[in-house]
Amino acid sequence: MNGPIAITLGDPAGIGPEIVAKAFREAPDATRGTFVAGDVGTMRQASQALAAPGEPAWPVLEIGSVAEAATVPPRCIPVLQVIAPPSGIEIGRVSAEAGRVAGECVVWAARAALRGEIAAIVTAPLHKEALSAAGFPYPGHTELLQAEAAAHLGRTVADVPVRMMLANDELRTVLVSIHVSLRQAIEAVCFEGVLETLRITHRALTHALGRVPRIGVAGLNPHAGEGGLFGSEEREVIVPAIDAARAEGIDAHGPYAPDTVFMRARAKGGVPSSGEFDVVIAMYHDQGLIPVKYLGVEKGVNVTLGLPLVRTSPDHGTAFDIAGTGQADASSLVEALRMARALRGV
Repeated sequence: MNGPIAITLGDPAGIGPEIVAKAFREAPDATRGTFVAGDVGTMRQASQALAAPGEPAWPVLEIGSVAEAATVPPRCIPVLQVIAPPSGIEIGRVSAEAGRVAGECVVWAARAALRGEIAAIVTAPLHKEALSAAGFPYPGHTELLQAEAAAHLGRTVADVPVRMMLANDELRTVLVSIHVSLRQAIEAVCFEGVLETLRITHRALTHALGRVPRIGVAGLNPHAGEGGLFGSEEREVIVPAIDAARAEGIDAHGPYAPDTVFMRARAKGGVPSSGEFDVVIAMYHDQGLIPVKYLGVEKGVNVTLGLPLVRTSPDHGTAFDIAGTGQADASSLVEALRMARALRGV
């Protein structure tokens, strides 16, 4: 997949535009060959807000096509206007208009990537409540991108299974279920779901690592069920799925107690792959995200596995409480850009 990387604007009432502007200013190596898919006016406001008193804002250059991104001079922010300009956005407030802007930018970028016009998508944070208010029937980026991919491929959404991977320098985790209630997440721990997660993880990380990944699998229940004393999902669902995956050549092990498996997988001393596992399969959202985020939100990256395109994102939300103050840290977005370069073609 050739071409530039598109950075979507995110929710314009949140820190998305701000961290995008900061990334261009602070990490020229990571933003080289990228452009913002969004709104020129919003990015100019964000750049101006970051300027020190008496100093000019970092210039925002409107480009007329994806191809122009390759010709943009250094020390400026290239923006392709891909949506109708927003109106009435109030920083730090949820609104349908902000949700429209964020959602439409992602739709544009997804379709451009599926057509092969861009190499990857890096998505700035959107607000799920605002997205819903704008009429998008998806709880987040992952489901929206899955629906766009399915439509492009002429398949049902169920026939384009995707998984969320959260990663930093020390730990990777892939989730069996994503944005559902805890009750629904427990119900989603089925043989097919666990096996599909193992397959998707194996394919993606084999490409990324250049070898077969070592996969550790977390149990659902405390102590991984303790032989059935605390639940039967491990022996009835998870173990059979692991056995089926191993029969396909997937290097999967477990299920292990959820309170220790992440420590076993953690890279030691900053040395990649020095942990016992390259990745941990978590049974539900918070089980997998809490350990990664505890290690440092500023370095975490969200990757959607299973799509016919590359998509990464910072591992944090819109941070309405600090939006517009200049305090937001762009480190996670920068890491997402670097990972998108590494994963192109996955």
